[in-house]
Amino acid sequence: MKDDLHFLRLWDLYSPLLTPTQKEITDLYFNYDLSLGEIAEQKGVSRQSVSDCLHKCRKQLETYDEKLKFDQMLTDLSREYSAYMTTVLRWRKAQETAHPEWKEELQTLKTALDGVHTEFGVEIISDEDR
Repeated sequence: MKDDLHFLRLWDLYSPLLTPTQKEITDLYFNYDLSLGEIAEQKGVSRQSVSDCLHKCRKQLETYDEKLKFDQMLTDLSREYSAYMTTVLRWRKAQETAHPEWKEELQTLKTALDGVHTEFGVEIISDEDR
């Protein structure tokens, strides 16, 4: 299961580098949860050729990531983003209490931060959790 999740993350990053057939087979297997037999029947090939394709794609995606390291860069960026946002949100919360006269400016900051979350597809944390 852990290997499948890792493969799917690599697939999300590097699938444009696969051939159309490789993309289709890996998509059917991992995203549509079809069995080797179902894919083989749909594609008119043997189960072994589907298995070989999946194995080759896994190796190919791992090789791409070893060279390009996008997965690690995204993980690092995600951690940094989370740390920065946590710091900013804690600071904003403290300022609401310490400086009630800043209410309008802090609300503008909150709106801007929510916009960043929305733009990057990050779930917005409720005010109670901030």
